[in-house]
Amino acid sequence: MNKTSFMGDKPVNRLGFGAMQLAGPGVFGPPRDPDAARAVLRRAIELGVDHIDTAQYYGPDVVNDLIREALHPYPENLKLVTKVGARRDQGGAWLPAQSPAELRGGVEENLRSLQVERMDLVNLRLLSTEASGELLAEQLGTLEDLRGEGKLDLIGLSEAGTDTVRRALDLVDVAEVQNSYSLVNRAGEDVLELCIEREIAFVPYFPLGSAFGGGPAQLARDPVVAAVADRHRISATQVALAWLLARYERMLLIPGTSSVAHLEENMAAVEVELGERDLAELENAAQLGDPLAAASEH
Repeated sequence: MNKTSFMGDKPVNRLGFGAMQLAGPGVFGPPRDPDAARAVLRRAIELGVDHIDTAQYYGPDVVNDLIREALHPYPENLKLVTKVGARRDQGGAWLPAQSPAELRGGVEENLRSLQVERMDLVNLRLLSTEASGELLAEQLGTLEDLRGEGKLDLIGLSEAGTDTVRRALDLVDVAEVQNSYSLVNRAGEDVLELCIEREIAFVPYFPLGSAFGGGPAQLARDPVVAAVADRHRISATQVALAWLLARYERMLLIPGTSSVAHLEENMAAVEVELGERDLAELENAAQLGDPLAAASEH
């Protein structure tokens, strides 16, 4: 299995790091142990991570500040990926920030907090999988303007349906799509198939399911996943990540954790080779559905 792939036209290692979990509870406020969070970031770089997924509204500012404090000046090959389209209020509630002016402000805030002049990739985080065509054109036009100004390099989409991805491709070059998808949630299979067809990087968030669906603990309880894990003498988490890597050569993973031990376990998944028997058995893993839908019910 290839350990490297492409984010747009940029070569990257297929296992990156999602930094969201480095903030406090609810992705709001500082972590209990900032030194431990910074240690996770430094260890990620030591293990070969060359792309980190973040957002200024994680905290807000908290996660970007941790990244800057731990890693600046950044390694030359490190790609910093962010997303815009949301904000937080004083109580930590998630609010939309979808207007062109808010998107521009979001990019500027990421540049400020990460202390960089250009983001390697900015994802437009949509509030609906099928976005308004007129608004989408304005949003992507704003990101294209920022690219022309040298403030970002690549443009991606987050939580986009197939029609939205197709409309976006008529407007800009799309370097990646970042949607929820995992061994136990294949609700977005149609978007993945479109990305495969167009050779666009696909970045699954909640790659291990989510807390609302039981997460790694639920994976370990699944007898199908457990059987494959036992056969390879690996963890259920590593099975789920290896399954994703086997699904598509431009699948880029950004599993997140605030633990160095879990980080090391996740990174080792790139060494796992699942055979045809494993993949066939894993087709029968229990499906938990879209974790975002589950979250909205809580």
